Amino acid sequence: MTLNRLSQKRLPGALLAFGLSLMAGTAYAALSPEQDALIKKGEYVAIAGDCVACHSTEGGKPFAGGLGLATPLGTIYSSNITPSKKDGIGNYTLEQFEHAVRDGVRGDGANLYPAMPYTSYAKISDDDMKALYAYFMQGVQPVDAPSTPTALPFPFNVRLSMAGWNLLFLEKGAFKADPSKSDQVNRGAYLGEALAHCSTCHTPRNALMAEQGDKALGGSSLGTWFAPNITSDAVSGTGNWSTDEIAGYLKTGHAPGKAQAAGPMAEAIDHSLSHLSDSDLQAIAVWLKQTTPVSQQGQARAADQFGSPANYVDTLRGVPRPADADKMTGWQVYDGYCASCHQPDGRGSKDGGLPSLINNTALGHLNSDNLVMAILHGVQRGAESKDVAMPAFEHLLSDTQVATLSNQLLQQFGNDQASVTPQRVKELRAGGKPSPLLELAHWGMGIAGLLVILLIALFFVRRRRRH
Repeated sequence: MTLNRLSQKRLPGALLAFGLSLMAGTAYAALSPEQDALIKKGEYVAIAGDCVACHSTEGGKPFAGGLGLATPLGTIYSSNITPSKKDGIGNYTLEQFEHAVRDGVRGDGANLYPAMPYTSYAKISDDDMKALYAYFMQGVQPVDAPSTPTALPFPFNVRLSMAGWNLLFLEKGAFKADPSKSDQVNRGAYLGEALAHCSTCHTPRNALMAEQGDKALGGSSLGTWFAPNITSDAVSGTGNWSTDEIAGYLKTGHAPGKAQAAGPMAEAIDHSLSHLSDSDLQAIAVWLKQTTPVSQQGQARAADQFGSPANYVDTLRGVPRPADADKMTGWQVYDGYCASCHQPDGRGSKDGGLPSLINNTALGHLNSDNLVMAILHGVQRGAESKDVAMPAFEHLLSDTQVATLSNQLLQQFGNDQASVTPQRVKELRAGGKPSPLLELAHWGMGIAGLLVILLIALFFVRRRRRH
């Protein structure tokens, strides 16, 4: 399922979860050095897999579940994955744990929805799986609290249907290194394809919500935010980024003169990627640099190659603002709400703390949803510090004002082939468009119902004729 992961807040990262479990009395002193090392390895695997992000709620206990994940088909609530024998996975054997993580099947035999990225976790190595199991069973504090049950509309509430989906789209088998690639590339591929599950967000989906393998990492809508193309394509992807720029971005969320993380990517960095070793981040960067390029028609230049300084101030002098705020010009909106931070010319602060809008990837893609989402919801960084890098304007600006401002920014600082309508702003403000699968399912059920009625009628007609 494609997720709008930012629709709900997350807890601090897995390191905090691990610390809490220690303070709660996890008996590390009683463990052998080998078992202690295995649990710590499992902790790192859990961090790389970003498990805490989806299985914890803000203010709740780590891994206790209950987080509402907004999907195009409805809200899916994450499960309790603490070692609680009552409400969690405390009774799971290693085999049951592997079956859930790799195959998407719970201990009770029920299918999980692919909001849990088991299609990527299927590639986790046996050694890492054992370490992950050891961590969750011995390094996490059990929480006896049931998570909110998921209740998708019919027919998607029939979990058995996922067995058919898995037959079609789940590729089983642990990651296999490519002997023609270096150890560094293979390490990066393992992290990116399996643990960090990059394709879950960055690969477009087909009509049945499965990843399109021929467009791997080519960019995909998450309902509201847009996960951009991160293939090696120099125009549509990140091919013009250096490995150091990519690694630095994954660690800090900033690529000076190019981009700053927001939305789901900022969360992934704060909770997971920023805690990985520098060597692993370099490996991911090297792997991304050699992925198969995916180009997007209409993208004339790389997203960080657009824009020029603005010079609008003189045009506003002596011009009264309209009484109807929806009739303000783009520069009037910008001057009132944006210029104090990004500066009237759009260059931002000299130290880069307030980013320049020129050569900013948030404005350089043909898909402008991230620009709108940043205006509506702002940019919040830091799992622990909750640093507000940019305030939200959803309560201050109307749909028309956001569209007017966005189009002005795109014309001056970004890709002038992109545009924003008030209707799209309204959709994003409401959480995005519902999945067409819902309507198709309703039509399908209606047609199936008519067929049943016709078959019943035919049966009685034939029976009457016989008599």
